[in-house]
Amino acid sequence: MVRLNEVRKGERAVTLPAQTDAGVYFIGTIRTPWSDRLTCPRQGRADGPICRIELAPPWNQGLDSIAQFKRLEVLYWLHESRRDLTMQSPRNDGAVRGTFSLRTPARPNPIGTSIVELVKVEGPVLFVRGLDCLDGTPLIDVKPDRTLFQPIAPAQAGDFQVGDGQVGDGGNRT
Repeated sequence: MVRLNEVRKGERAVTLPAQTDAGVYFIGTIRTPWSDRLTCPRQGRADGPICRIELAPPWNQGLDSIAQFKRLEVLYWLHESRRDLTMQSPRNDGAVRGTFSLRTPARPNPIGTSIVELVKVEGPVLFVRGLDCLDGTPLIDVKPDRTLFQPIAPAQAGDFQVGDGQVGDGGNRT
Protein backbone atom coordinates (compact mmCIF):
# COMPACT_ATOMS: atom_id res chain seq x y z
CA MET A 1 0.00 0.00 0.00
CA VAL A 2 1.20 3.50 -0.79
CA ARG A 3 2.27 5.56 2.19
CA LEU A 4 2.04 9.33 2.18
CA ASN A 5 5.27 10.98 1.02
CA GLU A 6 7.12 7.66 1.07
CA VAL A 7 10.29 7.36 -1.04
CA ARG A 8 10.77 3.69 -1.86
CA LYS A 9 14.02 1.89 -2.62
CA GLY A 10 15.38 3.05 -5.96
CA GLU A 11 13.08 6.05 -6.28
CA ARG A 12 14.60 9.46 -6.95
CA ALA A 13 13.38 12.86 -5.90
CA VAL A 14 14.61 16.21 -7.22
CA THR A 15 14.60 19.72 -5.82
CA LEU A 16 11.66 21.61 -7.28
CA PRO A 17 12.23 24.91 -9.14
CA ALA A 18 11.80 28.08 -7.09
CA GLN A 19 9.05 29.48 -9.32
CA THR A 20 6.49 28.36 -11.84
CA ASP A 21 6.34 29.39 -15.46
CA ALA A 22 2.59 29.13 -16.05
CA GLY A 23 -0.63 29.98 -14.32
CA VAL A 24 -3.70 27.77 -14.00
CA TYR A 25 -7.20 28.94 -13.17
CA PHE A 26 -9.16 26.51 -11.05
CA ILE A 27 -12.67 26.71 -12.48
CA GLY A 28 -14.51 24.68 -9.88
CA THR A 29 -14.37 21.88 -7.36
CA ILE A 30 -14.90 18.14 -7.64
CA ARG A 31 -16.97 16.37 -4.97
CA THR A 32 -16.33 12.64 -4.46
CA PRO A 33 -16.79 10.15 -1.61
CA TRP A 34 -13.01 9.84 -1.03
CA SER A 35 -11.36 11.98 1.65
CA ASP A 36 -7.86 10.48 1.64
CA ARG A 37 -5.38 9.13 -0.91
CA LEU A 38 -5.19 5.68 0.66
CA THR A 39 -8.89 4.92 0.00
CA CYS A 40 -9.22 6.70 -3.36
CA PRO A 41 -9.36 4.33 -6.35
CA ARG A 42 -6.40 4.27 -8.74
CA GLN A 43 -8.62 4.45 -11.82
CA GLY A 44 -12.15 5.72 -12.26
CA ARG A 45 -14.81 3.16 -13.17
CA ALA A 46 -17.90 3.55 -15.31
CA ASP A 47 -19.89 1.78 -12.58
CA GLY A 48 -18.38 3.91 -9.82
CA PRO A 49 -20.29 6.30 -7.60
CA ILE A 50 -21.93 9.42 -8.95
CA CYS A 51 -19.68 12.40 -8.25
CA ARG A 52 -20.30 16.12 -8.61
CA ILE A 53 -18.30 18.63 -10.63
CA GLU A 54 -19.22 22.09 -9.38
CA LEU A 55 -18.31 24.97 -11.71
CA ALA A 56 -17.63 28.34 -10.11
CA PRO A 57 -18.82 31.68 -11.49
CA PRO A 58 -18.07 32.97 -14.10
CA TRP A 59 -16.95 29.65 -15.59
CA ASN A 60 -20.35 27.96 -15.12
CA GLN A 61 -21.58 29.70 -18.29
CA GLY A 62 -19.23 27.42 -20.20
CA LEU A 63 -21.51 24.45 -19.50
CA ASP A 64 -24.02 25.62 -22.09
CA SER A 65 -24.72 22.67 -24.50
CA ILE A 66 -22.56 20.22 -22.50
CA ALA A 67 -25.57 17.92 -21.97
CA GLN A 68 -25.41 16.81 -25.61
CA PHE A 69 -22.31 14.73 -24.81
CA LYS A 70 -22.43 11.28 -23.18
CA ARG A 71 -18.81 11.30 -22.07
CA LEU A 72 -16.51 14.09 -20.94
CA GLU A 73 -12.81 14.42 -20.31
CA VAL A 74 -12.18 16.02 -16.94
CA LEU A 75 -8.80 17.54 -16.04
CA TYR A 76 -8.02 18.28 -12.42
CA TRP A 77 -5.19 19.27 -10.10
CA LEU A 78 -4.06 16.43 -7.83
CA HIS A 79 -3.42 18.87 -5.00
CA GLU A 80 -2.13 16.36 -2.44
CA SER A 81 0.37 14.64 -4.74
CA ARG A 82 4.15 14.77 -4.57
CA ARG A 83 5.79 16.73 -7.36
CA ASP A 84 9.45 15.85 -6.93
CA LEU A 85 9.81 12.21 -8.04
CA THR A 86 11.52 11.42 -11.35
CA MET A 87 11.92 7.67 -10.77
CA GLN A 88 9.23 5.62 -9.02
CA SER A 89 8.59 2.07 -7.85
CA PRO A 90 4.82 1.74 -8.24
CA ARG A 91 4.67 -1.87 -7.03
CA ASN A 92 7.22 -1.33 -4.26
CA ASP A 93 9.13 -4.34 -5.62
CA GLY A 94 12.44 -2.53 -6.11
CA ALA A 95 11.91 -2.08 -9.86
CA VAL A 96 11.84 1.61 -10.78
CA ARG A 97 10.48 3.41 -13.81
CA GLY A 98 10.49 6.99 -15.01
CA THR A 99 7.58 9.11 -13.85
CA PHE A 100 6.49 9.85 -17.42
CA SER A 101 6.08 6.14 -18.19
CA LEU A 102 3.50 5.82 -15.39
CA ARG A 103 -0.03 7.09 -14.75
CA THR A 104 0.99 7.99 -11.21
CA PRO A 105 -0.38 11.14 -9.59
CA ALA A 106 3.14 11.96 -8.33
CA ARG A 107 4.53 14.10 -11.16
CA PRO A 108 5.96 17.61 -11.65
CA ASN A 109 2.56 18.96 -12.71
CA PRO A 110 0.02 16.71 -10.99
CA ILE A 111 -2.72 16.96 -13.59
CA GLY A 112 -5.26 14.17 -13.44
CA THR A 113 -7.51 13.23 -16.32
CA SER A 114 -10.54 10.97 -16.46
CA ILE A 115 -13.06 10.07 -19.11
CA VAL A 116 -16.39 10.18 -17.30
CA GLU A 117 -20.00 9.37 -18.12
CA LEU A 118 -22.25 12.41 -17.87
CA VAL A 119 -25.32 11.41 -15.82
CA LYS A 120 -27.05 14.80 -15.67
CA VAL A 121 -26.55 18.55 -15.54
CA GLU A 122 -28.20 20.75 -12.91
CA GLY A 123 -27.25 24.38 -13.35
CA PRO A 124 -23.53 24.74 -12.64
CA VAL A 125 -23.20 21.12 -11.48
CA LEU A 126 -22.30 18.05 -13.56
CA PHE A 127 -23.16 14.64 -12.15
CA VAL A 128 -20.70 12.06 -13.49
CA ARG A 129 -19.38 8.52 -13.03
CA GLY A 130 -15.76 7.52 -13.49
CA LEU A 131 -13.68 9.86 -11.35
CA ASP A 132 -10.68 8.84 -9.26
CA CYS A 133 -9.82 11.90 -7.16
CA LEU A 134 -10.29 13.25 -3.67
CA ASP A 135 -13.23 15.28 -2.45
CA GLY A 136 -12.37 18.95 -2.90
CA THR A 137 -10.03 18.40 -5.87
CA PRO A 138 -9.59 21.62 -7.89
CA LEU A 139 -11.06 21.45 -11.40
CA ILE A 140 -8.88 22.60 -14.33
CA ASP A 141 -11.06 21.88 -17.38
CA VAL A 142 -13.96 19.90 -18.85
CA LYS A 143 -14.08 18.89 -22.52
CA PRO A 144 -16.17 16.57 -24.67
CA ASP A 145 -14.50 13.15 -24.88
CA ARG A 146 -12.16 13.54 -27.85
CA THR A 147 -12.91 10.04 -29.12
CA LEU A 148 -16.58 10.99 -29.57
CA PHE A 149 -16.14 14.63 -30.54
CA GLN A 150 -17.11 15.78 -34.01
CA PRO A 151 -15.73 19.25 -34.81
CA ILE A 152 -18.38 21.93 -35.36
CA ALA A 153 -16.11 24.18 -37.43
CA PRO A 154 -15.51 23.36 -41.11
CA ALA A 155 -12.18 21.78 -42.09
CA GLN A 156 -9.38 24.21 -42.84
CA ALA A 157 -5.82 24.15 -44.16
CA GLY A 158 -3.55 22.48 -41.63
CA ASP A 159 -6.15 20.03 -40.30
CA PHE A 160 -4.87 16.47 -40.12
CA GLN A 161 -5.30 14.34 -43.23
CA VAL A 162 -3.99 10.76 -43.28
CA GLY A 163 -0.98 10.23 -45.53
CA ASP A 164 -0.60 13.85 -46.61
CA GLY A 165 2.97 14.05 -45.29
CA GLN A 166 2.13 16.57 -42.57
CA VAL A 167 3.30 16.35 -39.02
CA GLY A 168 0.98 14.08 -37.08
CA ASP A 169 0.53 11.38 -39.71
CA GLY A 170 2.71 8.89 -37.87
CA GLY A 171 5.90 10.01 -39.56
CA ASN A 172 4.90 8.92 -43.06
CA ARG A 173 6.79 10.95 -45.61
CA THR A 174 6.17 10.45 -49.32
